[in-house]
Order: sequence, then structure tokens, then C-alpha cells
Amino acid sequence: MKDFLRNELPAFVKDSRLTASVIIILALSLLGSIVALIINPLFGLAMGVIFILTVACVVYGSYILAGNANNFAVNLSYRIKRSEQEAMIKMPLGILLYDDDRQIQWVNPYLQLYLKDEDLIGHTIKSVDPELDKLIDESLKAKTAENHIVNWDSHEFEMVIQGDLNVVYLLDITRYAKIEQKYNNELLVLGQIFIDNYDELSETMSDQELSTTSSYVQNTLSEYAQNYNAYLKRIDEDHFLLLLHMQDLTKMEQDKFSVLDKMRLETSRNNTPLTLSIGIAFGSSLILELANQAQSNLDLALGRGGDQVVLSQPGQAARFYGGKSNPMEKRTRVRARMVSQAISELFKEADRVFVVGHANPDMDSIGSGIGVVKIARLHGVQANVVLDLNKTNYDVGRLVNKLQQAKEKTNLFISASAALENVTDKSVLVMVDHSKYSITYSKELYNRLKNRIIVIDHHRRGEEFPENPMLTYVEPYASSACELVTEMVEYQQPSSGKRVLTDLEATAMLAGITVDSKEFSLRTGTRTFDAASYLRSIGASSVGVSELLKEDIDSFLERTRLVSSLKMIKPQMAVLCGPDDKIIDPIITAQAADTALDLKDVEASFALTRRSKDTIGISARSMGEINVQVIMEKLGGGGHLSNAATQIKDVSVNEALAKLVEAVDTYEQENE
Repeated sequence: MKDFLRNELPAFVKDSRLTASVIIILALSLLGSIVALIINPLFGLAMGVIFILTVACVVYGSYILAGNANNFAVNLSYRIKRSEQEAMIKMPLGILLYDDDRQIQWVNPYLQLYLKDEDLIGHTIKSVDPELDKLIDESLKAKTAENHIVNWDSHEFEMVIQGDLNVVYLLDITRYAKIEQKYNNELLVLGQIFIDNYDELSETMSDQELSTTSSYVQNTLSEYAQNYNAYLKRIDEDHFLLLLHMQDLTKMEQDKFSVLDKMRLETSRNNTPLTLSIGIAFGSSLILELANQAQSNLDLALGRGGDQVVLSQPGQAARFYGGKSNPMEKRTRVRARMVSQAISELFKEADRVFVVGHANPDMDSIGSGIGVVKIARLHGVQANVVLDLNKTNYDVGRLVNKLQQAKEKTNLFISASAALENVTDKSVLVMVDHSKYSITYSKELYNRLKNRIIVIDHHRRGEEFPENPMLTYVEPYASSACELVTEMVEYQQPSSGKRVLTDLEATAMLAGITVDSKEFSLRTGTRTFDAASYLRSIGASSVGVSELLKEDIDSFLERTRLVSSLKMIKPQMAVLCGPDDKIIDPIITAQAADTALDLKDVEASFALTRRSKDTIGISARSMGEINVQVIMEKLGGGGHLSNAATQIKDVSVNEALAKLVEAVDTYEQENE
């Protein structure tokens, strides 16, 4: 009885609401007994007995209920603990406990299956499985709360480590990893293939030659697609659609798209040189997004001169393959005429035109800018080249002085600050000799007019290209931007007796062509000489060009010192390094790289000099066999196959040289 009374009532029995209910019931029972006793003593006695029995039952039932509840709780607690122990032993989750010396203290049977050693307790993890010890060490050093996906014992595991408790949990997710891999391998890839110069070649072919060439192209591409389980569909004579899976695209990348070289070499042997431009998109489940990205990549490949593959996923950086040959010159001037007419119409709708070159503008940048300004003024539109006249290179400064001393002062130039004050929503910004925001002369003006931009450039198009230009004229085959603008000037029709360019302005544009073509020795085609001939016919002077491009004594000595530092980093590759504590003009750097090409056994040259306190500039030149554009792109720059450059921040000259050597090594490995 004492033990019974000692029993602790469960919490739910002690609840005040339940207690109140019991008291009310007992009170009513007692009240009923009293009333019954008053009415009838015998009936009242019976009711009293019932009341006593009710009280006894309530008290006894409460303690019985308390005992049952306690037994249930104890049993449930035992079952929970037992299930936890069984789970640790039998569930498909590896658990390993170790001490501070990395000695194994306990492993559950599931993990024991992977370790394949019955006697593990007391042994170090490294002695039992060095690979597992390395994975644990790497996870601990990462110091992150995220779970790690590791590859161990030919399985994929999700690893969780409680460093404070010295416990490792390993969940085998191999099955799910295989499903994920299968999904990734079977993602849709969409590509577009374009034959760069099919139209021009077909104009000179007979029907039989055209049929043979068309069949060769179809068969070659079909065979290539079949080798990689791809679907190929010819859309028109020079355009193909390509569909394949991601796993097959990976194999194509490993092969480095050998179809580019095969097409170029075999067609060249037959005197019908054809090259391919391919744009490929992947990484999205939306077909429309893939199609738009593939078209954008194809445009980028064509803008970079063709004969290459550009592939990327939406929103990510592009990868480039090919681009080993110089862009083929287009013999027809149809596009030049169409662009000239289109730009005239755009100028007529603008209230002002501002022309910007790249930072540290050279003669090609300024000469082409002058040509664009004169085209705009021909249509009655106020136009200026944006240039700070107090910060120019020696040749550009010499040109500015001659223009200011000329009889007809035309006020060609305007400062960037003045341009920003006069810009309106109807103004147009023309980017000449560049297409990259990072190197434009005035970033503020670019941001103000980023939706009203025209691009005229002869460099290969890069990823950092204006998003929605009003007009684009990018021709990598051209020697210079001055060559492109000269052709546009030819198609302008001034009123009788009115000249588009003065003699000095024509001389400036001829000087731009001369500089960028290295005196007509590099990247020159028939159209380059046609443009030079036209400029000569309207008053350009070769003597005037020589005067503009004359080098002052200090610059000559600086260039000579830079050339004297020449050393070979690879066979046929020379490097020139300026002092780390001296800023050297980028024009001198570029001239030094050009000079190095005149030396025997030098096929490519790289000149490294300090441009500012925190920037090293690299000018790269080649004779065409080595693609310096690809090398410079690996360092964040770009340009032409034979003429490229880049800038590297926060490094010394020696550190920049080390990065250059690394990029050259990578280039050689990719082209083995």
C-alpha cells in the first residue's frame, strides 16, 4: 500500500483542468448523496456508499493509469534507444570514430564492408586506407559546414565530419551520382555550322566544280557528325544545323574539332580553300535559349575572322578552338557599300556624333576617327573625335599640331568632359579600332550612350562586345580601321565641288594604314592597296606620312634599349622586357615588338613594359605561323592572329613574364 501511495502521478493526471473536472464530479456525487439522505434515509445511505466507491475507483484508477503510463514511457524509451543502436549498426551509412591520433576507435558494420579488414580498432586511418585518410584531411582543412562529395574505393560518397567529436559519416550516393552523370551526358547540345567563303568561291566555279565541292562539304561534315553520334541537317548551301549530346561534345573538344583543319587543308589542295565557323551552345534545358546562344556564338566566330569554333553555355565564358589561319579577304565590296549607306542614314537621324578610339590612341585610331567625323559632317551633323589634346603620343601629337596650323581649322577634336556636357539621347557614339569596353577612351561616354553605339573595327571580335549596337562593321581581314573607313568614304556622294577629306586628313588615314600594316608588309590584301591608292588620289602624301611617323630621338633610344633586352623563351619566340621601375609608352613597346620580327629566326615577339604603377602591358607580334591572339586571350587580351596585346594588373615585369611563358606552354600543348 505504501508503494502504491508513493507512485508518482503522470503529468497529464496532474493537469488542473482534469483535476477540476474530477472535483466537480465528486462534489456533485456528494451533494446528491446529501439530498437523497434528506429525502429518504435508506436511499441516502445507498447513495453514500456509491459516493465512497466512486472516490475509491477514481483514486485507484489514477494510480493504475500512472503505472501504465510509466511502463509505456519506459518501453518506448527502450525501443527508441534500441532502434538508434540498430540503425548505427545496420543502416547504409558508414560511421567511423577516431581519436586525436587518428587511431580508429570504432566503425559500424556497413563501413567495415568497404574497409575489408576485420582488425581495425587501434590502427591509424592512414595505415588502414591512405586514400580515406587523405580525404578526411582535406575535408578538415577546408573548414566548411558543407558536405563534401568524394570519390573513394570506386564509389561516390557524401562525407560529413564532426571534427569536435572525431566522427566521420559516409553516405554512398554512387547510384544517384550515376543518374546525375547520365543526365549531364545526355543534355542537348545545339550547334550551327557556316561555310565562311562559300558564296565568293561559288561565283568563280563551274556547275560541275560547285557540285563536287558541295558534295565534298556535305560528305565530310556528315562523316564527322556520324563519328560523334550527332545529327546534321543542311539548312542551305552554306549553313548546317548540328544536334548532339553533351558526352559527344566532350569527345569533340578532346579531338579539338579536327574537322576545321581537315576542311581547310584538303580544300586548299584543290585550290578551293573553304573554312568553317561553328557556334555551339550547351548547358540549358530550354531549346530557344540554346538556339539563341548558338547563333550568338556563330556571330562571335565570324566576327573573329572565321575558321574556328566558339562554344559556351548561356551566361558563361566562351571557349575557342581553331582560328589558326588569317581571315580571308573578301574581294567584293558589297558590304562596305551597304555599311556606308546605313551609317549615313543613322547619322542623319542623330543630333551629334562622337567618335572614340581605344585608350592611348594611335594613328590608325585617330585617322579612322577623322574619317568618320568627316562622313557625319558631310550630312550636316556636328561630329568630333573625343581626345585630350594634352595627352597624346608623339605621332598623334604631331598630327594634331598640323591640323591646328592648317588654313582650314575644322575643330575635329573635343575633350571627354566637353562631350559629356553636350551629349543627348539622340547622340551617337562610334567606336573605331576597338570593340572592348575595358579599353575604350571614355567609359563615361560609353555608359551614357551604350544603347546608341556603332562599332567599326578590324580586330577579331571578343566576348566583351557591346550588347546591342546600332551597326557593326567588324572585318578581321582588313589591315586597319583606316582601310575600312576609307572604303566607306569612297561610297559617299558629296555635293559638287565639296571634298570629304582634306589632303592632311587623307594623309592621316594613309598613315594609319601604314602603321597597322607595318608599312604594307603584314595583313595586307588587294583592298588594302586599293584604299591606299584612293587616298593618294584625293591628296594623301607619302612624304607627309613619313613626316607624321618620324620617331624622335628619345623614343628611338628607348626602343633600341628595349630591343637590346631580347632573349628567346622558345624556339622562334622572342621576349623583350623593360625595367620594372620605369613607365614606357605603349607605342614604343609595340614598335619594339615589330622590330624584333625583322630579326632572323624570330617568328613571334612579345614586348613587356610597365604601362602604369599597377599595370604591365604586353605587345605581341608574329609572322602568321604562331597565333599570338590566342596566347594573349589566355592573359585576358586579344587582337589579331599576328598582332595582339594585353594588360595585367598588380604584377611585376618578371611575374608577367612567368604568366606569359605559362600561356605559351599551354598554347603549344593545345597545338601539338
